[in-house]
Amino acid sequence: MLPAPGELLHFSEDAEITDFVPHVAATARQSEAYVWAVDALNAPCYWFPRQCPRVCAWGPDGVRVHAVEEAWLPAMAEVPLHAYRFAARDFEPFGDRPHAFVATTPVTPLGPPVRVADTRGLHEQHGIELRAVPDLERHFDTVRADGWDFSAIRMRNVGRGPAAFGH
Repeated sequence: MLPAPGELLHFSEDAEITDFVPHVAATARQSEAYVWAVDALNAPCYWFPRQCPRVCAWGPDGVRVHAVEEAWLPAMAEVPLHAYRFAARDFEPFGDRPHAFVATTPVTPLGPPVRVADTRGLHEQHGIELRAVPDLERHFDTVRADGWDFSAIRMRNVGRGPAAFGH
C-alpha cells in the first residue's frame, strides 16, 4: 500500500478514526502538536504493527531491507492495519531530511481507510527484503557501521514481544 501521486498516508490499527486533529503523541520528542503522514518512500516502514520495533534500511546499491525481531513475524500477518489517504498539499515536510510530513491544522482523509492486508507479501511485491532476526539491536549496529540510510522505529520495544502489546 503506497500513496498515489499527490497523496500521503497515515497507518493505524484503528479503522474508526474520523477526526485527525493535531496532538502531541505520548512518544513525541517535540512539544508541537501534529498530524503525521508518510510518502511512498517511507510508507513501507509502517507496514508493521504499531508497537513493533523495526529497522528499515537502504543500502548504497539500492537494496532495501526491513528487519524485525523473530517474535514479531506472526503478528505482522494478524495486525488489522489500515491506511488513511490525505492530500499532500495539507502537509509540510518534517525536519531537514524529511522522513515524515506533518499538518498543524485538522485534516480530513480523502476517503474511508483502506485495509492493508498481507504486509509480508507487500514487502515481497515491492522488492523489499523482510528479515526476522534474533537480535535487532545487533542488526541495527551493522546497518549503521555499513553506512546504510535507515529508519529505526519503536526501538524502545526491543525484547518486548507482541504479547506485551496485545498482539
